[in-house]
Amino acid sequence: MSKHPSRYTVPPMSQRLTRLILALVTVLAAALAVTASPAAAKSCDVGDTRGYGTTYVTQISAKGVSCGKAKKLVKAFHKCRSGKTGKCPSVEGYSCSESRFNKSAQSYDSRVTCKRGGKRVKHVYTQFT
Repeated sequence: MSKHPSRYTVPPMSQRLTRLILALVTVLAAALAVTASPAAAKSCDVGDTRGYGTTYVTQISAKGVSCGKAKKLVKAFHKCRSGKTGKCPSVEGYSCSESRFNKSAQSYDSRVTCKRGGKRVKHVYTQFT
């Protein structure tokens, strides 16, 4: 037996309590790390590129909303536009901005971002004029 038998040993009940506390701290730290990280934008499957009310929708991404909700918002955005050259400043409580590029007499492409708080729905479309 050692000269100091109880000097460096921890009673069994204290060891269990220490392990339990360490496990709880680990779980809490992991939970905080998950909730503290911002939601990344996810790319959504466009499906029928012609089914949104414009010539073609080529990309959809969503942050803070499901892809199903994002697709519904894209359809609502194009329903809101008045004609082929129309714009939609807001839809379903989201404020929308749009940047058109590759403009020609026959068509243009556009990048659209609709925001509401931390939620974002982005899409790219081609419109034949």
